[in-house]
Amino acid sequence: MATVAEQPLYLKLKDFIRAGIESGEWAVGSQVPSENEMTVRFKVSRMTARRALQELTDEGVLVRTQGLGTFVAEPKPQSSLLEIRNIADEVTARGHAHRCEIHSLRAERASHDVAKSLGLEDGAVVYHSLIVHKENERAVQLESRYVNPAWAPEYLQQDFTKLTPNVYLSQAAPLTEAEQLIEAVLPDSQAQHLLHVGPHEPCLLLRRTTWSGEHVVSIARLVHPGSRYRFGSRFKTRQ
Repeated sequence: MATVAEQPLYLKLKDFIRAGIESGEWAVGSQVPSENEMTVRFKVSRMTARRALQELTDEGVLVRTQGLGTFVAEPKPQSSLLEIRNIADEVTARGHAHRCEIHSLRAERASHDVAKSLGLEDGAVVYHSLIVHKENERAVQLESRYVNPAWAPEYLQQDFTKLTPNVYLSQAAPLTEAEQLIEAVLPDSQAQHLLHVGPHEPCLLLRRTTWSGEHVVSIARLVHPGSRYRFGSRFKTRQ
């Protein structure tokens, strides 16, 4: 794990700006230092300053106005759909019984797409698990997950009938960042067989990528039968 001294310069700039916002130095609508100002003040390249400002803009922390500068953005509510939730906890919270079936847990050679997503070379060895999660004995999720062995070396030795991959990975490589994409799909032949659904059953597909620090730890493809599972959220706006 990198030490603070080894932290990339653009991350240090991001932390500096976030600290200024959190301390109240820059309120909503306040202008933050420009690329040129940061280049001089911190003795970094303009590319480094630009990356820090652009990433904070992409994250919704800042807003950039052409010809005027970069300003602190108005905070936006974030849906709980973006939370990384453990399906076993979801099920038991409803007062129901969770059980899972392990259909595959092995090391294999990564395809081009999997290798690219995990930041590895084509054909690199990865860990792959295929698990069906059930709620009161009814299949509600098919989890296909690829894991970078470097960050979870004991993945294949886990008993995932007792703890989920989500729980194990949060211990082995603590989550620092995640991306989730949701789309409606029809089940492929494997999903039809393992979820016990017909070919025309609408399903919800959640694609999840997780990072620990700057490293991608796992990518998961989570398929849920639309008639048995739904996503929801509740949030309050800031007053």
